[in-house]
Amino acid sequence: MPARLRSCSGWTDACILNISSRGLLVHSARTGPAGSQVELWRGDHVITARVVWQDGARAGLQTEDRLPVEQILSLSASATLTLTAGEPSGQRPNWERRRKDRRSEGRMIEYASVVVISCSLAATAFDLVREALGRPMAIIMQALG
Repeated sequence: MPARLRSCSGWTDACILNISSRGLLVHSARTGPAGSQVELWRGDHVITARVVWQDGARAGLQTEDRLPVEQILSLSASATLTLTAGEPSGQRPNWERRRKDRRSEGRMIEYASVVVISCSLAATAFDLVREALGRPMAIIMQALG
């Protein structure tokens, strides 16, 4: 069953190979070292567990609380199976919030750049007009008085 796993090395895709009431067997590229805490996202479920053992890409995870095995398994039959395309109900993973923060920060920088460039162009245009009209105006002022 596909899932998303967050460990000390960041987010990665994972596959749940086996599940019991107190633990899971997962296959993932980055689960973290034995003894580390991980977060496994599957549908509406966020499972916090400790890595008990690791053998290559396979790892055994142990949870403190009992897992709702039937509910997690029933997600396989539902249409909202893909975790990478959807959001867990009511919560967003940290990586998604950070991505949104980076986007808004990028927009602010873009807006500030446009303002600075616009002000520079306006000041340059003002100087050009003042210089172009300065001599004729000086001649007119001398003629008038």
